[in-house]
Amino acid sequence: MQSDIKLSRQQQKSKETKERIFQAAKEILQKNGYENLSIKNICEVAGVSNGSFYHHFQSKDDLLSYHLEEQPSIDPGVLEIPADKESAKEAIVEVYLNYASYCDVLGVDFIAGYYHTRNQALNPDIRTERPYPIVTVQQYLEKAVAANAIQLKLSIEEVVTDIRMLVIGNAFEWALRNGKVDMKKNIRRSISHYLDGVLI
Repeated sequence: MQSDIKLSRQQQKSKETKERIFQAAKEILQKNGYENLSIKNICEVAGVSNGSFYHHFQSKDDLLSYHLEEQPSIDPGVLEIPADKESAKEAIVEVYLNYASYCDVLGVDFIAGYYHTRNQALNPDIRTERPYPIVTVQQYLEKAVAANAIQLKLSIEEVVTDIRMLVIGNAFEWALRNGKVDMKKNIRRSISHYLDGVLI
């Protein structure tokens, strides 16, 4: 029992350190942009050593993808096998509305820094196991297609890639306009119109 309590304390301490490192990166991103985000600067602001940083994260881009762990979770009922293509469309849109809400919490400056061409956390080829919305959608589509609940005019990989590009475009537009556009409305419209053309 004693070891369980100790492990719990270690896990709590680890979570607190990771959060401190992330908040330091967020602060640097918001004030100085991605170009000035270095592991050295992050460690200085967070008050941790380089060794501590690398104990928790593989790289600064891995660190930036950590924010996905804290996004509100989707109600599992939303992602059940859909009754029809309209239900499937609504579930997929809901995943991204959830993400848009979280972007709003993180703020325009963070998102503007996050969606940078040098941020390899955005590269689907090296994605970590973190709960990326697109991974959630891919798994949902695989389940729905396997159950013959829906059919697609394109491959699942093509569909999730197209949606990912739509979402990046919407996030970029939102950041470019300093949050003065309705990202949720734009995401709903663009993804819904796209899915109308590929869901059967």
